[in-house]
Amino acid sequence: MNPSSEFQIRITLDGPYLVSGGVPLAKQHIGTNADGESTEWREGESYPALPKYALCRCGQSKKKPFCDGTHAAIDFDGTETARRDAFVDQAEVIDGPTMQLLDAPSLCASARFCDVKGKIWNLIKQTDDEAAQALVVEQAAHCPSGRLVVLDKSRNTLEPELAPSIGVTEDTAMNVAGPLWVRGGIPITSSDGKRLEVRNRVALCRCGASKNKPYCDGTHVSIHFRDE
Repeated sequence: MNPSSEFQIRITLDGPYLVSGGVPLAKQHIGTNADGESTEWREGESYPALPKYALCRCGQSKKKPFCDGTHAAIDFDGTETARRDAFVDQAEVIDGPTMQLLDAPSLCASARFCDVKGKIWNLIKQTDDEAAQALVVEQAAHCPSGRLVVLDKSRNTLEPELAPSIGVTEDTAMNVAGPLWVRGGIPITSSDGKRLEVRNRVALCRCGASKNKPYCDGTHVSIHFRDE
């Protein structure tokens, strides 16, 4: 996709994410149904619109989501270990009657939208049914990390139109704070100066404990990461 060139995110060496261009920043809460299943995103408070700001990457700032310099005091290791090949080269392909599901498990951010009504991996095989087809597209679109992408049989990507912005996610059902949900093709530059693949949806680690930095790997759930 074409990058949103006026917006930029730069990952600093063992430090914060530096955001420039006035990227909108707001809380994004995972909404659940009566059974506790993830079903929607609910936007919360917006942060002041600043031309530049630094977002915490170590998970220990007292000013979350913003950096307060704690990474230096705790000797944070922000080494980036994630694969750099294109998403399509990482993803498994799961065929259904009318669509394909591309799945890159290493990008999972544990938001659990994919588990509703029988799991997306089963639903994709039922996509000659209109209700199942709509649910597959919806579940993949809600995936904050872009782990899951749906294609039609003409290989067109069925992606939502997301305005460039960053969501500070909160997982109320699990009582944890989640990753930074980067949306709308904002370019991200690694700490070594190389640009990462520009994508519509990316989840960046902000608990400091992911084994797949800079991306979230769901560790925030197991360590009960909170914003306090």
